[in-house]
This record gives sequence, C-alpha cells and structure tokens, in this order.
Amino acid sequence: MLGQLGGLASAAGGIGGLKNPNDLYVGMLQSRTIADNLITRFKLKERYEAKTMDETRLKLEGKREFINGKDSLIVINVQDSDPKFAAELANAYVGELAQLTKGLAITEASRRRLFFEKQLVAAKDQLANAEVAMKKMQENTGMLQLEGQVKGIIANEAQLQGLIAGKEVQLQSMRSFSTPNNPDFIRTQDEIRALNAQLGKLQKGKSREGDLLVPTGKIPEIGLEYIRSVRDVKYYEAIFELLAKQFELAKIDEARDSSTIQQLDIAVPAEKKLKPKLSIFVLVGFLLGGIIGILIALMRDSYLYPVNDEIARLRRQRLTSAWKR
Repeated sequence: MLGQLGGLASAAGGIGGLKNPNDLYVGMLQSRTIADNLITRFKLKERYEAKTMDETRLKLEGKREFINGKDSLIVINVQDSDPKFAAELANAYVGELAQLTKGLAITEASRRRLFFEKQLVAAKDQLANAEVAMKKMQENTGMLQLEGQVKGIIANEAQLQGLIAGKEVQLQSMRSFSTPNNPDFIRTQDEIRALNAQLGKLQKGKSREGDLLVPTGKIPEIGLEYIRSVRDVKYYEAIFELLAKQFELAKIDEARDSSTIQQLDIAVPAEKKLKPKLSIFVLVGFLLGGIIGILIALMRDSYLYPVNDEIARLRRQRLTSAWKR
C-alpha cells in the first residue's frame, strides 16, 4: 500500500541544517514512539504472533518502507496479507507523524512556543493560588476593597513587577536561540533596566512632581496583609497577560515558519497481490517434483533389481538418458 506525504520544503529548509528536511520526517517515522503507538493501536503483537515488543518491532520494520523522494514527497509502503489492513496502517503512519511533530520543538519558533506554553501554565497556577489566598484573607479580615490612592499604588507597583518578571522570562527564552549581540536581546535588557529604575522610584518615593501617588514604603501598616495579597494577584495577572501575548506570537511564528504535514494520496487497498508470485511457485514446484520423482525411481529400481540384472541395467540406462534430455 502506498501513502504519500507532501511537505512545504521551502518553509522547513532550515530545520536542523538538513539539506533535505524530509530526512528528519523519515527518521521520525522510523522512531520507536510511532512504532509502539501503532503496535498498541492495531494489536500487532497478536497479529504477528510475536512474543515480545522487540520481536514485534522487527516484524513491523520488515513490512513497511519509507521512500524519501527528490520531489519533497515521502512514500509510505506497507505490506500485509490483508490489503485493507495495509492501507489503514499506511494512513495511520501519517497521522502518528503529524501528532508527533506537534509535541516536538523542530524549529526556533516551535521551541519558543513550547517554552512560553510551559511558563504560561505555571503563571496560570500561580495566579489562581494568589486569587484563592486573597479570597481567604478577605473572609478572615472582612476587608473587601481599598482606598483609591492605595489601590492605585498597589496596581502600579504590581504591574511594573509583573512586566519585569515577564521580560526576564522572555530574555531567558531568547538565550536558547540567540546571542548576546542580538538586537532584540539587547533591547529586552534595556527595557528591563528601565522598568527596574521606574519601580525603584515608585518604592522609594522619588515620583515626578505633581504625582498624587505616595511611595509604597509610606502605606500604613493597617491592612498590610490585604495589600500584599492584592499586590500578588496584580503581579501574577501582569505576568500572565504578558506571557499569553508572547505565547500567541510564538504560535503565529511557528505556523508561518514550520513545515506542514499534509497527506497527498490516501492509501487504498491494493487490487493485485505483490507477492508471493503464484506462477513462480508453480514452475519451481514442477521442476522440483520432476527431479524428486526421477531420484525416487532410480532408488526404487536399485532396490528391486540386482546390480548385475540386465533388465535393471537397461532401465537405469533409459532413466539416465531421459534425465540428460
């Protein structure tokens, strides 16, 4: 059975520095991960009457073939006594490959997407925990809201802290695929320094002339626990929003830069057997049967007739002449 995959080779030309990006996909098709998924899905261990997973993998390896064509197509060839099952298995290879590429960081964009995805999950959990803590504190203290000035101070400080933390996460991500001389890397460092300076002024009371906000160090001690809980929520909200934006941008870059796995031809059951060749088996069987029949006749003749028997000698001579002809 044949299944063909079409890849956007021009978009994936830089994957891993490979001259032909399809080499990477062929290697993934040959992986143990895909093999084990198919063995479990189609119960190949029982179908191939194998005792172990290793034996099943070897038998599966002997029944499938991946051909990396020069036209940026990958041909999947699967052989089985049941043509319908062979077609299903070939199509399943395509699905498993597409599923595997979703979870692997193949391009720079996909690595960034995975990084921000993990950071976003962690930030979401932290935000949820902060919201639960604030709710419990409200229930314990009975304080439901803050004065407008104090609320504005907390919101500004928490937002700055969240932006700084988010930028630091972004900088950490950039270290995995860029150098310190990268313009984006340098710009992010400058942004972090500027935000830290702004946060320091807010905390020390060095605000601009005419600013109605007071420094956080002068907030009364009353309600300090509540203030801190609100600040934690605002802090994690700022981090979550920034990471969510970076995650969406990374997904867009990944969709634009990475190659797309597409199935060009869906595998269908074969109309004609590939092997075994029946005509070859008939011809070989006829020749072997003739040779074995002559040998049996010679052995039987030697047993029934003495060596010096003239009739036996003539019979053997006729059999030998027939054999030579």
